[in-house]
Amino acid sequence: MPSPQPTPGSRGYIIPIGGAEDKVNDRRILQRFVDICGGEDARIVVIPTASQLDTTGPRYKEIFHMLGVKQVDVLDYRERKDTDNAEWLALIEQATGAFMTGGNQLRLSTVLGGTPVARAIRRQNAAGMAVAGTSAGAAFVSEHMIAYGRSGATPRAGRVSMAAGLGLTNRVIIDQHFRQRDRLGRLMTALAYNPFVIGFGLDEDTAAFIRADRQVEIVGAGAITVVDVADLEYSAMADSREGDAVDLIGVRLHVLSDGATYNLDTRKAAPAPLERPSER
Repeated sequence: MPSPQPTPGSRGYIIPIGGAEDKVNDRRILQRFVDICGGEDARIVVIPTASQLDTTGPRYKEIFHMLGVKQVDVLDYRERKDTDNAEWLALIEQATGAFMTGGNQLRLSTVLGGTPVARAIRRQNAAGMAVAGTSAGAAFVSEHMIAYGRSGATPRAGRVSMAAGLGLTNRVIIDQHFRQRDRLGRLMTALAYNPFVIGFGLDEDTAAFIRADRQVEIVGAGAITVVDVADLEYSAMADSREGDAVDLIGVRLHVLSDGATYNLDTRKAAPAPLERPSER
């Protein structure tokens, strides 16, 4: 379960990003994250654990500096023993925003899971710190995480492996690079295992900005595919063999683009307000 909020409505934003967000032109998603964190007064920690490239952390540090942030620290946790670094832990506790990069989400769960770092991020998010993750970092923010699985539009038994995520929210399962990598089938398979949650399939350069009141705003160039199985009437998952296509009856699906909203409590979607001709 997510850490309890010290006061109602105090939880910080949770911002999963579908990967490949614009880092060169308008940087709209990253700019919105910076603004939420406090603009030039923001204190951002970058956690590149999912990536095995030495350049990932410094690259995001450079981008956030270009967006006006004065204090950006890269916390390059490579092994579990690194999570005992008291100086880095203090930086998380002082931060207004944490950003987890892309790579392999299992590196995040196996290196950070169950450590003081994971507990600090959960605690600070409950107290108001914004937490964003792109690609693998997006998958990791939820309690139930897709570790890996096969592409394709059809849900198939046994073709998705699940793992425990960071647990900032237990309301959603997130899949990234969604339409670019044809991942509808694997997201629906994950939901068939646990129909309690809502599926968010995030296209590249697209983010879900989840507020403390569980209202979600979509920002970016692509869309988010919301798969709601609350009214699922029938699932063949329990009786299916490895590789079988799985019957799912009663699934509700929304495709939401920039400016649209979704409420995790009511499970209601709304389109972006239409622009008047004079506003275009």
